[in-house]
Amino acid sequence: MGLISSLKKAFSKPYKTITVAEAKELLASGADLIDVRTVQEWRSGRAPQASHVPLDRLQTSTTGVQKTRPVITICQSGIRSASAARLLADKGYEAYSLRGGMVAWRQAGEPVR
Repeated sequence: MGLISSLKKAFSKPYKTITVAEAKELLASGADLIDVRTVQEWRSGRAPQASHVPLDRLQTSTTGVQKTRPVITICQSGIRSASAARLLADKGYEAYSLRGGMVAWRQAGEPVR
């Protein structure tokens, strides 16, 4: 393997960052949506189909997160969800991070409960 290939592999993301539209397509085909925000943020409004697994808990256990389906992570702005997606991808999950988080979700006019 050449130097360039090694560097690309070392610095590449093991997950994909996706838009709200791409997330909706994945959700329609059976992906899971995992909200990694705090309890207070979760209570302030969430995507109806999301499960709540705060990032701090996800860092110690992936219990309840199915490995048989793609997993989309969402937070408030997209930063914590990227960390969560990397963590899941490193554990063998097909992981995606929603770019812009709940801010983008709301701006796209998607339902919030």
